[in-house]
Amino acid sequence: MSIGRNKITIVGSGNVGATAAHWAVTRELGDVVLVDIVEGVPQGKGLDLYEATPVVGSDCKILGTNNYQDTKDSDVVVITAGSPRKPGMSRDDLLNINTKIVKAVTEQVVKYSPNCILIVVSNPLDAMTWVAKEVSGFSKNRVLGMAGVLDTARFRTFIAEATSTSVEDIQTLVLGGHGDDMVPFPRLTTVGGIPLEELLSKDKIQALVARARSGGAEIVNHLKTGSAFYAPGASVIQMVEAILKDKKRILPCACYLEGEYGLKGIYLGVPAKLGARGVEKVIEFKLTADEKQALEKSASSVKDLIQRIQL
Repeated sequence: MSIGRNKITIVGSGNVGATAAHWAVTRELGDVVLVDIVEGVPQGKGLDLYEATPVVGSDCKILGTNNYQDTKDSDVVVITAGSPRKPGMSRDDLLNINTKIVKAVTEQVVKYSPNCILIVVSNPLDAMTWVAKEVSGFSKNRVLGMAGVLDTARFRTFIAEATSTSVEDIQTLVLGGHGDDMVPFPRLTTVGGIPLEELLSKDKIQALVARARSGGAEIVNHLKTGSAFYAPGASVIQMVEAILKDKKRILPCACYLEGEYGLKGIYLGVPAKLGARGVEKVIEFKLTADEKQALEKSASSVKDLIQRIQL
């Protein structure tokens, strides 16, 4: 790997991991190491992506490997490894199998990159991010989860479609756990600065909220044998970019809470300022009674998962 260039490790070379690597390389964010336990897959996908760099004009190096030693001194490590959701399977069903995977991965990552920032994508997202923090021993700002960027992107897509406007002009937030209890915020949603409530009926907005909540399941039901990967890959790389470029972006991320929003000891999707130190600040704002109740319900679901984890 080249000296002076950012180093990004992506653990898991399945659809999400390989697609995240693709987005990282096209944005020329740094050299990428794609690591996986399956022999040949990271090597093949890594080489294929590397051979695309002359076409897209990216000078990033890509290495596919089965050896964590190759991940040494990574700046950011993205964990996508785990069993994917299958039709009829909830994110909660994945708890036990993915706890073991994320624990083993985190131990290897910490061994070779003790100063990295960890971003977890494995499901159930909030619980797996908690596992990574517990196992790594890292400070809370250096372990975060990707969910809110994806959930918000889905909500923005549906709003743009419903209003026949550009996705670039949609500003909104989806907070809470990455599951059926996630909390979209129509009250804070604007289209080119115009409140959404002035453009769509309450019934239409609620239909969009419901679709955002089941966005992942909708794709699983279409694919039958897999889950989403283009939008999740793009979403985690937006977070990686904010960190590596110290952009100070306010993005919804799974962050460790120590009293913010009246919640403690769990990971939950909240607005966060992302920069070179990872989560540089959790942004708090005043919630309505209904929003507070919805966020607490979502937090309760996450807390229940964490209490069932055996490390």
